[in-house]
Amino acid sequence: MKKEGSGVPAKIWKVDPSDPDPRAIEEAASILKSGGVVAFPTETVYGLGAIYNLVEAVKKVFQAKKRPMDNPLILHVSSFSQVSELAVDIPLEVHELAKRFWPGPLTIVLPKSARVPREVTGGLGKVAIRMPAHNVALKLIEAAGAPIAAPSANLSGRPSPTTAQHVIEDLGDAIDGILDAGETLYGVESTVIDLTSRPPVLLRPGSMPVEEIEKVLGVKIFIPSFARGLGEAEKAVAPGTKYRHYSPRATLILVESRDTINIEKVVAKIRELATYHLGLGKKVGILCTDETRDRYLDLPAEVISLGSRRDFFQIAKRLYPSLRTFDSKNVDIILAEPVEERGLGLTIMNRLRKASSQRILV
Repeated sequence: MKKEGSGVPAKIWKVDPSDPDPRAIEEAASILKSGGVVAFPTETVYGLGAIYNLVEAVKKVFQAKKRPMDNPLILHVSSFSQVSELAVDIPLEVHELAKRFWPGPLTIVLPKSARVPREVTGGLGKVAIRMPAHNVALKLIEAAGAPIAAPSANLSGRPSPTTAQHVIEDLGDAIDGILDAGETLYGVESTVIDLTSRPPVLLRPGSMPVEEIEKVLGVKIFIPSFARGLGEAEKAVAPGTKYRHYSPRATLILVESRDTINIEKVVAKIRELATYHLGLGKKVGILCTDETRDRYLDLPAEVISLGSRRDFFQIAKRLYPSLRTFDSKNVDIILAEPVEERGLGLTIMNRLRKASSQRILV
């Protein structure tokens, strides 16, 4: 693998997301088999993959991302039969969840088998597994002949990549290849559920709403405070549970309501903060929604709407690209509105809180 800053760009294969060129898939898989690392699209974000049991290749993933070695990776499979290779004591609920949600943006944490290297799991006795709902990802796993260990394909702490261009910006000369299949569908990572606990525990909210998973399990899922983005887990029990994540280069200030969202108070506080920072000569960005966008247009600030407050799917999809857009505009301060914490709203608030340097309650 190339060293970061080598000036040698990663090989890029542009492929059709539904019918990728088999030659590109085979070439990328060959790199993986030889111990290289390749970025590839999933339905959530782009991942940076290595074959899970090639330990030196797995280490390259951490090195390229500058990711702490105790932050575990997710293993991506192309068939349910691979789960028994990676996990032991698999509960019956896994079969029900897989039947309903796989392929899809649900990651299940199970007791790991001895075949899974400790480097993949951050030294934990558990392993995170999912089956991505993207034809390119599935064909790559099949061609590699083994599950692929993959976190998001960005520098650690940065907003996750939803296009190949985002991968190039962060890792373009530090990895071996990029399968470019255009923009991802969801734009935020998978939901991570720990089934080794009773009741099951939400480790990271994601593209699959918790409420949908509860319908299948028939039980309430425990949601710890760190899964809401409030503080960190003591250990990195899953991706996104410890360390700062999803952060733009600018300072992000999240304005929240104490209870039910009072959008009038939120808008007033953001206008007050924008005026203050503009007065200090700072370049200000405002991350808002369609319903409030016009309330900020009289300010000399960069204003980006994530979409309607009623459309969490659109807001989630636009979140990471919008944070990267602010970076491209060299914004110093980003002031962000909250959304309601239900469905995908929980995921959006987790990401905003994890990305923020400061939270202000009004």
